[in-house]
Amino acid sequence: MKNRLITLLLGLFFVLAPVIPAAAQVSFGNADKFNDGWLFTLSDDSLMSSTDYDDARWRRLDLPHDWSVEHHLSPSLASCTGYLPGGVGWYRKHFRIDDDAARHYIYFEGVYNRSEVYLNGHLLGKRPNGYISFMYDLTPYLKEGDNVLAVRVDHSRSADSRWYTGSGIYRDVWMVSAPEVHFAQWGIGWHAVSLTDRRAVIAVDVEVEKHVEATGRMEVRTALFDAEGRCVAQTSGRVTDGKIGLSKQTLTLRVNRPNRWNLDTPYLYTLKTELLSDGKRLDGSETKVGLRTLEFDPDKGFALNGRWMKVKGVCLHHDAGVLGAVVPPEVWERRLLNIKQYLGANAIRLSHNPQAPVVYDLCDRLGLLVMDEASDEWEFPKRKWVKGWNKGEPVFQGSFDFFEEWIERDVTDMVRRDRNHPSVFLWSIGNEVDYPNDPYSHPILDGSTINQPMFGGYKPDAPDAMRIGVIAQRLAACVRAVDTSRPVTGALAGVVMSNQTAYPEAVDVVGYNYTENRYDEDHATYPDRVIYGSETGSGIDAWYAVKNKDFIFGQFIWTGTDYLGEAGAWPSRGLGTGLLDFSSLPKPRGHHRASLWCEHPVTYIGTYPKADYLSPDAWDIWNYEPGQMVRVVCYTNAPQARLLLDGKEVGALKPYDPQSGIIHWDIPYQAGELRAEGCDEAGQVLSSYSIRSSGRPYAIRVSADRTSLSADRATAHLTVEVVDEQGIVVKLADNDIRCTIEGPARLLGLENSNNSDMSDYTARHRRVFQGRLLAYVQTTGQKGDVRIRFTSPLLQGAEVLLRAE
Repeated sequence: MKNRLITLLLGLFFVLAPVIPAAAQVSFGNADKFNDGWLFTLSDDSLMSSTDYDDARWRRLDLPHDWSVEHHLSPSLASCTGYLPGGVGWYRKHFRIDDDAARHYIYFEGVYNRSEVYLNGHLLGKRPNGYISFMYDLTPYLKEGDNVLAVRVDHSRSADSRWYTGSGIYRDVWMVSAPEVHFAQWGIGWHAVSLTDRRAVIAVDVEVEKHVEATGRMEVRTALFDAEGRCVAQTSGRVTDGKIGLSKQTLTLRVNRPNRWNLDTPYLYTLKTELLSDGKRLDGSETKVGLRTLEFDPDKGFALNGRWMKVKGVCLHHDAGVLGAVVPPEVWERRLLNIKQYLGANAIRLSHNPQAPVVYDLCDRLGLLVMDEASDEWEFPKRKWVKGWNKGEPVFQGSFDFFEEWIERDVTDMVRRDRNHPSVFLWSIGNEVDYPNDPYSHPILDGSTINQPMFGGYKPDAPDAMRIGVIAQRLAACVRAVDTSRPVTGALAGVVMSNQTAYPEAVDVVGYNYTENRYDEDHATYPDRVIYGSETGSGIDAWYAVKNKDFIFGQFIWTGTDYLGEAGAWPSRGLGTGLLDFSSLPKPRGHHRASLWCEHPVTYIGTYPKADYLSPDAWDIWNYEPGQMVRVVCYTNAPQARLLLDGKEVGALKPYDPQSGIIHWDIPYQAGELRAEGCDEAGQVLSSYSIRSSGRPYAIRVSADRTSLSADRATAHLTVEVVDEQGIVVKLADNDIRCTIEGPARLLGLENSNNSDMSDYTARHRRVFQGRLLAYVQTTGQKGDVRIRFTSPLLQGAEVLLRAE
């Protein structure tokens, strides 16, 4: 895709809200969650796949489950894993089939990793990639009475990733029942033939899978309904091939005056598709739908629905701190809302792998663009740090050993599963696979420099970098075989080396990781290349390299939230680069980013002892020694700001400083309420932010984001704060808080967002950090009142009452 103007028309896309069953994911059948009543052991025996194996003493649990996060952190374990272990575990489930469906399938959203699945002792298949969704046909090996499904999970190569992955069946599992003739897995897709404000012409691609010869008259019907439930387009077509196997056909829908999906109003239609035989319904699929256009231009950047814009993106890993890899939908929703509302972001990069289906569903519904990414490694492993970040001797575990056998199928399955989401606007085939000398090398490295470590110059004995281009061509072809409506991209770490290969030409849009210094040079050298910052730091200069250059369409900051793994020397849970903390609340650097990105007025102040530097990481604390000189820094998008203490001006109006994005004052400390006011040119207040001096810790205060929630494993967020006698949060407090619960709910974890807190993630108590922690509470399936109490020695306790309905 090397035309001067790359125009991509994206048509009809399925959006999966958290409440819609997996039938929408797999495009066929009736799906029911298969999460309850599993057995688990963290041990290994080849006999555990047998039907008659004695599992009576195994642990009983419900899925999803991550066993790594249940263990104690230890400095003897790898820093890349967040000092948590891997291992080999087995899951078993006894079940009966009590419906009369002809066929049954088991669908796993994700198992980390190297899974083997057995039914009644028969191996159904293996899937080494821990991030890919997959399905097996149970039908040939099902029997009347008791059936046993057994899953072996091998994460013995615990340092196989640069970040925390989790271990086990960490996403939902579904049982899918279907007739002998049904839609194929991920067998319904869409593309726009044309899309204007007057009309959308949409092709609906349908695949029908037949396990027996179809003798009746088969027909596919599809209809599109608007947000109010009105049918706006419908059509049908006959399936003429009744032979056993797969048949494909395309239907066309025409929609008058279509509503477009965009970031401010992510309008969603509903598509209903049915398969009929002699007028009788065999199968059906119902999904949410979005309509929009994408354009990529090497000079003008990126346009959504014809509007040129900057992509303000963040990179995200999949864990949630103390929760590990099992992240409930409500936790994801809160995180994504905060990324959009607090930070002003409009895009996320799923680093560096396909993520849970609910993430894409939420981005569709909330209005966030998604860069979907396949992998962090190709045919060779990257160095994994086990004793700290970039310290000591690395290890070389990874996914390289199954690359050749599985990568093309993995990439294809990612695109087939996710192609119908309007939020997805880029397919990335890899991240930093071109890291110089890790492992590839090229003569250009002698005498060249980049903004990342190069591990030396050219190494003739290292793998030849020219191989990167060949692999990129293969994987880009896999994407385009399924979907040509979005560009293929890759996140390049060593552009200076990759420019000598076919890699940049193999993709449509070229991502530069931490390489802002080459934007101008490469734009001039490769005038048809579309360039963006696929991974950048959070510094203001990296943003100006986007903001001030029309031809750079955006950036993805490392990272949106703090994450486990890729940690420094003990004690360190993670890298700590997030704009949001582990509990998805903005850190100071997140407030600084908001002042650069948000379109609504924002102001924030932080403080530190007087110094000669300006920090974008200043915490909002106002407790010092009387008279001590303190630097107060203000992050705002207002033209100017002033500072007041108890209503009296102590810092005169100062203009916004575009070089640092920071306004500052140096003042002597005096207890009270310190408030910054961001003002327009006339001095009128646009926004403000206040911090107050606190007394000693006195009591606990708790608030819940919801007091009424579904009894069916819904998750509530409880904010727990330590306050003084005046109700002011004591930001310097570190009291140990204990949680007890009465009623049909359980504590998932207590998150204080302290990167150096290495205590047990499963404990029912934890010290606050910055005077606060977050409690995750999940209902257990029964209705009733839930009483949650928080206590700490020498503090007044607090409780909150929830209702599970």
